[in-house]
Amino acid sequence: MSTPGPRTLVPAERPSWTRRRLDRDHALGLRLTVAAVAAFLVLVPFALLAVLVLGAWPPLHRLDAAVTGALHGYALDHPGWVRFMTVWTDVFAPMPLRAAALVLVIWLVRRGARRMALWVAVTMLAGGLLGPLLKLLVGRDRPDLLDPVARAAGYAFPSGHALNATLAAGVVLVVFLPSVRGGGRRAALWAGALLLAALTGLSRVALGVHWTSDVIGGVLLGTAVVAATTAVLPTWRPVPDGARTRPDR
Repeated sequence: MSTPGPRTLVPAERPSWTRRRLDRDHALGLRLTVAAVAAFLVLVPFALLAVLVLGAWPPLHRLDAAVTGALHGYALDHPGWVRFMTVWTDVFAPMPLRAAALVLVIWLVRRGARRMALWVAVTMLAGGLLGPLLKLLVGRDRPDLLDPVARAAGYAFPSGHALNATLAAGVVLVVFLPSVRGGGRRAALWAGALLLAALTGLSRVALGVHWTSDVIGGVLLGTAVVAATTAVLPTWRPVPDGARTRPDR
């Protein structure tokens, strides 16, 4: 009877970078990867737009001037439209949206969803700091109209109203969409969030206090902030009896 030879130890195969990222034990790495990809995909067009604004690219200037001129002419002929846009832009201005976000943070903390509350606070704070900083760096003047229907102070790019409305829309979707059941209700929530961002941005151009590219820049920046913070910070749904919940998608 022959004696078996010594066993040959085969080293365990090391998992690939992709499999390590998708492993549940490496969730933080996955979030950071998603955050980097999301930031790249959204910040690239924002950076390109900022470069075009800084360089006063003639086609962009002509487009901004044409849209502003057309909407300003319409506003002069329709006072009711101006009143509606003024009420909308005041109700959904940055400060009221931040106050609403603070109420939401308090509500989430009371529900036991502290990580979700932290995410809301960080998202609104990050956008609120980036907007004014970029305004100072770009230093773009607002439209100077002969017969303005509204006035606003400060620099133009990016639009603070559009930025904060986009942040608020993202917060609404991330916080409430996972708990909404039914295709109709989910579609209504999406429609409401998109309407908030779109109509707030439109109000700034319709009132002649921002260029169209200012609003687009605000929307892009807000989308980038929401995408990055959603990927980096874990968010959890509150459940009864203090049970820990699974992370939201």
